[in-house]
Amino acid sequence: MTIGSSIFLIAVGAILRYAVTASVSGIDLQVVGLILMIAGVVGLIIGLFMLTQSRMGGDGGGTGGGGYGDPPPRA
Repeated sequence: MTIGSSIFLIAVGAILRYAVTASVSGIDLQVVGLILMIAGVVGLIIGLFMLTQSRMGGDGGGTGGGGYGDPPPRA
């Protein structure tokens, strides 16, 4: 889940939780809004965590080497 979609879920959940006064039989819109907000916050935390991990150098290349910053091999 991207950061943008997480913020979208939080916004839609907040609208359902606090702004909608309509009632639907069998569905509590305030609870649905709360669930959407919680899912959005969890997705935002995971997205930010993954973003910071990728910026810290977690390229997933393992311990091998052979990157652009390595010196050329000696002949």
